[in-house]
Amino acid sequence: MFAAAYEPPSFSPKTFAASRPSFCGRSPDCRPPETVSPFANKKLPARTTSSTLAPYSGAWGPDQAAHLLRRCLFGPTRGEIQAAAASTLALVLDGLLTVPAAPAAPLNVNALDTTVPIGQTWVGQSFDQTLEGARRTSLRDWWLGQQLMQGVSLNEKMTLFWHNHFVIEFSTINSAQYGYEYVRLLRQHALGNIRQLTKAITITPAMLRYLNGNASTASAPNENFARELMELFTLGKGPLIGAGNYTTYTEADVQAAAKVLTGWRDDPATVAGYFTASRHDTSTKQFSSAFGNARITPNGASEYQDLIDLIFLQSSTAAFLVRKLYRWFVYYVIDAQTESDIIQPLATLLVQNNFDVAPVLRALLGSQHFFDVANVGCLIKSPLDFTVGVCRQFELAFPPASSPIAQYGMWEQLYSTAYLQQQPLGDPPNVAGWAAYYQTPQYHELWINAVTLPRRNQATDLFLSTAGYTRNGFTLKADLVAWVQALPAATAQNPNLVIAEFAQLMVPIVLTTNQLDFLKSALLPGLPDFEWTSEWNQYLAAPTNTVKRNTVAGRLSAMARALAGLAEYQLS
Repeated sequence: MFAAAYEPPSFSPKTFAASRPSFCGRSPDCRPPETVSPFANKKLPARTTSSTLAPYSGAWGPDQAAHLLRRCLFGPTRGEIQAAAASTLALVLDGLLTVPAAPAAPLNVNALDTTVPIGQTWVGQSFDQTLEGARRTSLRDWWLGQQLMQGVSLNEKMTLFWHNHFVIEFSTINSAQYGYEYVRLLRQHALGNIRQLTKAITITPAMLRYLNGNASTASAPNENFARELMELFTLGKGPLIGAGNYTTYTEADVQAAAKVLTGWRDDPATVAGYFTASRHDTSTKQFSSAFGNARITPNGASEYQDLIDLIFLQSSTAAFLVRKLYRWFVYYVIDAQTESDIIQPLATLLVQNNFDVAPVLRALLGSQHFFDVANVGCLIKSPLDFTVGVCRQFELAFPPASSPIAQYGMWEQLYSTAYLQQQPLGDPPNVAGWAAYYQTPQYHELWINAVTLPRRNQATDLFLSTAGYTRNGFTLKADLVAWVQALPAATAQNPNLVIAEFAQLMVPIVLTTNQLDFLKSALLPGLPDFEWTSEWNQYLAAPTNTVKRNTVAGRLSAMARALAGLAEYQLS
């Protein structure tokens, strides 16, 4: 009973579609169908851990560094793992939690947009419906590019976390300018203060448009944002205690909050929210016993901040936010022990730090619990983790910034690849986000199904092949020969050590002898070990010889694709 009380409610896209009006007349069938595998969980799995938030003091090396970076980055490279392993956990966390400089804005790469030259940003230009599609494509491709170029920083992973938390849909708000401002806001606050981010997101034009805040007036308060603010963004529902009433808030509280939020509108010219006093409900808003019977008195344009301050005074808010962080970085099962020993102490830490998220992330990611063997290799990679990850792991060369059309075109290929795996960046399926982060009891198992698994295999087969993917005269593929050549010379000559290096990079758990034999059969089908050594040395002796290079490249490609086809490669 205890653990069940802390599981989020089970939603369906239809539930959310019915909870708010359709903004674009779009059929839900316009996205790849979401399919639940018949083999997915029918109940939450049993899980045993006894580890705590005490600082991790165990072994520190490539395995531990890889585990940390896999959870914090989109596919760490061998060099990033080696550098982290040669450092200390404390210093690596310092780097991960350092806020990087804000990236330059997305560029125009479509000849139809004549408002700015190719290669210059369209951000700041007037809205034009005929250019909206091109700008939206530029925005989402640019965002993929930021994930590829993330460096050793948590900022991009946390930006995506907040996108899945404070959801908007680019295709619904119909404004790339609003979309860019929304993403800029998430990135700015990604490692900062959650309460401040909540205040900022409440009046950002993308959210005002997405959840009807721009249409909420004193005579007709709209409850959409007020409801999602409490249910999905801050408090969580808690157990149901009556019709529409939960332990954390009631229907009357939603109605009171909706009145607080009246009067806000979005301005396409300034790409900002603004307050109109004549549209605001100036009554005193009464909240239920869930809020200690608090009242919010009239306070004009600052009243929404009073509401959020009130919400963040509730103990359930910190715990709800920490549970979402835990499921994102560690695992989806939160049992009684995890709730008492991990969630509640982190919630207390979040409150003590005035809702700054960085101290909580440092405590969680630097804990014994995070490095518990039960928490290693237990998550299924999201499509973005999977797609961006393989490109980063093998350091695929993308077109340079001096060729923006080619560069954005390759980023678009990655967007499309993740889209086909059912994670379109910028367009979660509904206001609850992607189901893999809330749908009990399957959670991240939803990423793998009869539709998506073949798409994943096709992606790695493509990027790890010797042919690669060509667009705009540029070919995107892994240079596995160069990757192996960067290894120590003795390692590169030994097929068993080469396979071990690939496995350490690509999978989070130790492979069995049978699996390693399978990989060797892909590298050297029916051939002895010395055949690899001989062919590798022949290549090194004549690196410009196309035949010799293609021989080792073909063998490496076959082995890498076989490794990517293992179930273990789906794990993080």
